[in-house]
Amino acid sequence: MSQKLYDKLGGRGTLTKVHKVFYDDLFAHPWLKTFFKGLDQTILENQQSDFMSEAMGGPKCYFGRFPIPTHKNMFITEEIFMLRHKILESSILACGVHQELCEQWLKIDKAFQNGLVKKSINDCEKRFNTDVVMVVQKPHMR
Repeated sequence: MSQKLYDKLGGRGTLTKVHKVFYDDLFAHPWLKTFFKGLDQTILENQQSDFMSEAMGGPKCYFGRFPIPTHKNMFITEEIFMLRHKILESSILACGVHQELCEQWLKIDKAFQNGLVKKSINDCEKRFNTDVVMVVQKPHMR
């Protein structure tokens, strides 16, 4: 039996470490931080680690909503998705994960691209009646 990606990476400790760096970068990013306004970073880090644990063959500990229905009200463009994906790659490598394992992790992440990326605002849907469609304009970055 082949070893699961979760175990190859070093288990929960590595996921936690990477997601801390990743969300630190997302919450500080001049464009992407707007998606996280009012959200608790630690909760997001833990949820992401729980979700990826299962996706990588580790313990089944995720009880939240799945990515596509959770993000259906967000206008996530190809540019936004790829920017976030690059930040994830940098975070993984900054935590000392071997390039080959990083590529496997990124392949799992990329599998959600088609379900999350929207071609127009009209592709967004409210999750509930009081919800708003979230459109985050790209800031003028120098």
